[in-house]
Amino acid sequence: MELEGLGTFLRNRRARITPAEVGMPQYGQRRVPGLRREELAQLAGVSPGYYTRLEQGQAGTASKQVLDALSQVLQLDPAETAHLHNLAQRPATTRLVRTRPERPHPRVLALLASLQESTPALVLGRRGDVLAWNRMGHALFAGHYPYDAPADPRRRPSIPRMYFLDPLSRDLYRNWAENARIHAAYLRLTAGRYPTDAHLAELIGELAIGSNDFARIWADGEVADCTVGTMHLQHPTVGALDVDYQVWLQPDSPGHRLEVYTPGDAASADALRLLSSV
Repeated sequence: MELEGLGTFLRNRRARITPAEVGMPQYGQRRVPGLRREELAQLAGVSPGYYTRLEQGQAGTASKQVLDALSQVLQLDPAETAHLHNLAQRPATTRLVRTRPERPHPRVLALLASLQESTPALVLGRRGDVLAWNRMGHALFAGHYPYDAPADPRRRPSIPRMYFLDPLSRDLYRNWAENARIHAAYLRLTAGRYPTDAHLAELIGELAIGSNDFARIWADGEVADCTVGTMHLQHPTVGALDVDYQVWLQPDSPGHRLEVYTPGDAASADALRLLSSV
């Protein structure tokens, strides 16, 4: 699947901003509710011709100042702005590359081992593959997968595949729709960071073909980082519980994340203790 380019992202975001939202007068009937190219160019301080070439991928590399001006007019949040800059740095013709299997750094494995076994934790690669987990992380999210699966790159569980293609995993989340949008939005942010990753492009294509929900969410074009949040679970063994997650980025392995989960309330803490004993 071809990953998103700068022009597609700009057109998508331009269509979402109305003249009224940026303080422009509106005259007559408009065919589309969003800004016209020349309107966005005027507000960003660039020529209409240059902006048109940007959308068409013919303007070369845009400067940081131009991108920041476009971001301000389009009212992008920090994650969307980072995505805009990533896309602008992507070559016009991109050759996809197959990288070697990811390996968790020994330091992140030592950090994972230092956590109490009652604290669920996962180490995730750039595409959401589970590179390692502790016993509670496995029991909480993927008890129907072999515990040793992350050690083999050919059998590693994939969080995006679990979310969108695995019915048992989907049934685990009471707030599945909310988390699914976050996962798809983060996958788009990742695609901007790694535009030549062939495995990532194949993963997005597989999800789009195999899940109508993913295809619909992906078409919305959302971009988001994913560092903190809450998951409302319905675990097959211990029932309903809420867990808060936070992400620790790994400087030794850019793109790798240690996700740690803590109970959201006393009842959820009791459920985790029960799961640990089981």
